[in-house]
Amino acid sequence: MTPTHKYDVLIFGTGAAGLTLALQLDPRYNIALVSKGNIRSGCTWYAQGGISAVIDPEDSIDSHVADTLNAGAGLCRESIVRYVVEHSKEEIDWLIGLGVPFTHTEENNKKSAYHLTREGGHSHRRVIHCKDATGHALSRTLIERVKERSNIHIFENHIAIDLITAAKLNQSPQRVLGAYVHNKKSGHTETFQANKVVLASGGASKVYLYTSNPDESTGDGIAMAWRAGCRIANMEFIQFHPTCLYHPHAKSFLISEAVRGEGGHLLLPDGTRFMTKVDPRAELAPRDIVARAIDHEMKKRGLDCVYLDISFKPEEFIKSHFPTIYQNCLKFGFDITKQPIPVVPAAHYTCGGIVTNQYGQTDIDGLYAIGETACTGMHGANRMASNSLLECLVFGASAARHINSRKPSQEPFTVLPEWDESRVTDSDEEIVVAHNWDELRHFMWDYVGIVRSNKRLERAMRRVNLLAHEIFEYYSNFRVTNDLIELRNLVDVAELIIRSAMARKESRGLHYTLNYPKPDESKPPQDTILIPPTYRAPETYTIEDVSASV
Repeated sequence: MTPTHKYDVLIFGTGAAGLTLALQLDPRYNIALVSKGNIRSGCTWYAQGGISAVIDPEDSIDSHVADTLNAGAGLCRESIVRYVVEHSKEEIDWLIGLGVPFTHTEENNKKSAYHLTREGGHSHRRVIHCKDATGHALSRTLIERVKERSNIHIFENHIAIDLITAAKLNQSPQRVLGAYVHNKKSGHTETFQANKVVLASGGASKVYLYTSNPDESTGDGIAMAWRAGCRIANMEFIQFHPTCLYHPHAKSFLISEAVRGEGGHLLLPDGTRFMTKVDPRAELAPRDIVARAIDHEMKKRGLDCVYLDISFKPEEFIKSHFPTIYQNCLKFGFDITKQPIPVVPAAHYTCGGIVTNQYGQTDIDGLYAIGETACTGMHGANRMASNSLLECLVFGASAARHINSRKPSQEPFTVLPEWDESRVTDSDEEIVVAHNWDELRHFMWDYVGIVRSNKRLERAMRRVNLLAHEIFEYYSNFRVTNDLIELRNLVDVAELIIRSAMARKESRGLHYTLNYPKPDESKPPQDTILIPPTYRAPETYTIEDVSASV
């Protein structure tokens, strides 16, 4: 017998979205907080830049909204963008109240107002930060507060396999009942029952060979929601961060956009700037433009990387503003106060995801999605810098308010079937998983990367179909492991990205194709919404589509 856990609210993910939700839920709720690694795993811990918010009196909500809409290339939902921006100051104040140590300016050797920086796409300085390690400071504070709450139970090293829904048990109406979760330490699969399940499990950038994300970013929530019957939107819009450190041992170290925000220049090997010829905003253009420009220069000139230079600034300025970047680059032999940093683009952020409404509700009653795993309409075709943590905070709070408005269910839990391993065996071919993982990430990088074409996408689709069949066969015959669960999710997410990219017959935002190099101006911009075979429209509420289906 494997354990069956029963909770009011089950949250997958311990980044900014999941932790915010857990802290803002009413203490009357018994909450399970599940992390596939330790509680610090995930992208929030590694975020450098900061959180965009309207704090400066010279800034305005209208300006922040306009900048976001402009970056989103016509696919943002303005009502959602305005809702998020209007709540930005409120969430920053909440974080300050919790003790997040945001960086102050210095005047007459005394701390004054909070220091705000500017990043790509922003017309004002509006990014509040904790030097260049905002995610670390934010996560540490939220985790400390979560551990003080007796109603929040933390399960580390547990990875979700699949959601349990009424439809899967041939029951009606359709709603979520819980999930099967693999305990990585014991090797057993456990059943978690809950009246509300929240997917805050992050994005899917690990589907690419080169990524700024940690190993956990395997699209688990998106894949599980798709298999359970939720619509998925805009998966073609994968943001590639323009500047990751280029070094064989650096793996995925990000060079914050704030370096460019504070005046850093992108250079060719001969020291020539090139962004001034690409966009009037130069290095402060939105990420899709900068990443595509770098990719173009690298391919045209046969370069391994380009360079980001901030060394012309005073040494003390660099060390005080970018201490983490300075120290990490120094480990790899680069003194950023004296020399430029070699950089390359890398997969960074999943702008699409599970279709939700303003409260994080999905197509399945009781199932919510927040943060990077959701598609709310906030980011459209391209996320503006430092809007991601803001979205996590605002939608974590919004989902909490919606759940808090409902009384905890007094109905007895449905008896759920245990995880069945009676017809599987231990694998003696783990090399298959490793080989498939490597092949998937290579062809996604080569064929579905920054620049795409019809032929590349067709090649990718043929390969993903073959891999999906092979992985399904493997999954059906052998006991699950962490690597197999993640590989199964990655191949599902890869197919969603490819299908979405093939459906868009234009270039827009982060999706650039050689066959349709310009936006289609013959009709209003439309979202790509994929509908799974198991989709059922919610019976008790409606979700406004992000836009019309393509």
